[in-house]
Amino acid sequence: MKAQIKLGTVFEVELGLHYSWFVIALLIMLSLVSQFHAVNRDWTETVIWSAAILTAVLFFACLFAHELSHAMVARARGLPIRRITLFLLGGMAQMEEEPHDASTEFWMAIAGPIASGAIGLILLALARALGWIPWTTTAQTPAVAILVWLGYINLVLGAFNMIPGFPLDGGRVLRAIIWWITGSADRSTTIAAHVGQVVGAGFIAYGVISFFGKGGFGGLWFAFIGWFVFQAAGASLLQLQIGSVLRGLRVRDVMSQDCPSVDGSMGLQDFVDEHLLKTGRRCFLIVENNRVAGLITPHEVRSVERAQWPFVSVHAAMRPVGAIHSLSPDVPAMQALETMGREDVNQLPIVVNGQLQGVVSRAHLLQVIHSRSELLGH
Repeated sequence: MKAQIKLGTVFEVELGLHYSWFVIALLIMLSLVSQFHAVNRDWTETVIWSAAILTAVLFFACLFAHELSHAMVARARGLPIRRITLFLLGGMAQMEEEPHDASTEFWMAIAGPIASGAIGLILLALARALGWIPWTTTAQTPAVAILVWLGYINLVLGAFNMIPGFPLDGGRVLRAIIWWITGSADRSTTIAAHVGQVVGAGFIAYGVISFFGKGGFGGLWFAFIGWFVFQAAGASLLQLQIGSVLRGLRVRDVMSQDCPSVDGSMGLQDFVDEHLLKTGRRCFLIVENNRVAGLITPHEVRSVERAQWPFVSVHAAMRPVGAIHSLSPDVPAMQALETMGREDVNQLPIVVNGQLQGVVSRAHLLQVIHSRSELLGH
């Protein structure tokens, strides 16, 4: 889940938005307008829309706080989390690597629900201090209405995330408990993911029944959440299977040492015609003054408008060596595959003491996975 809009950095964690976030932001804002209209009929349109917009913005700030709590615990435990992305179904703290023990998994997972619960209680306490009377329908000031809505929604958010549907927070807590009992990370992931699929299927069934039972859009929303949980749990199982297939393999075992070079002064159109299309290769090094200056693949070529190819050099289109995420030959092959997925690249250079040793590609790793799966019976 890549962030298309970067909002800034907090505690060295990059905050961003996926385009799908705007859908849920609009829906929440319209829902708040309708709710404020129904409960506070003496408010003007300006007050209602202003309160709705401010409440929506503060709600997503609370979501960032929820995800940031995961990131802070992870970093305290030695796990790097560099970015948080808000998208259609909430937020995601993107981990560089999986937890190494059950304790880290447990505290990292439960930090989010605890943060949301604490925020909810604090906001409701502030509303009470401003005169809010619980369980009444009396008119409220805009400030109280905002605090009450945010307080309740944070409590709901914390409780919802504790549903044991992996990879929701509750599913990760379940995984941590099973991991602690069994001592096996793989077995705990398998069990938690299967539970997640059951939970996801349950949400889908409830949503469909609710929709046809006049539950309307809310039913479809539950079904959509269930589909997301079901798919994410299935992806976790697939990742576990792939990790099992690649277990024991290092990058040095799967890298290619045959990566041809091209002159950086060559025109991009000539490069495409003479190298990409004729050879079928996907990765080329740009060598200048006997040093590797960068890397060019179809990914970099596509970033240039086709009409500009005759007028752009390979050097101008390449990915500079300083911007390339390189790996050591001793890195596990599974980590290389995860890095390519996270960085959205299809090849990674292998560097030792500043010298290029080879290139590992996603296509070759997939071939290795296919071959080993057939031979090992996975």
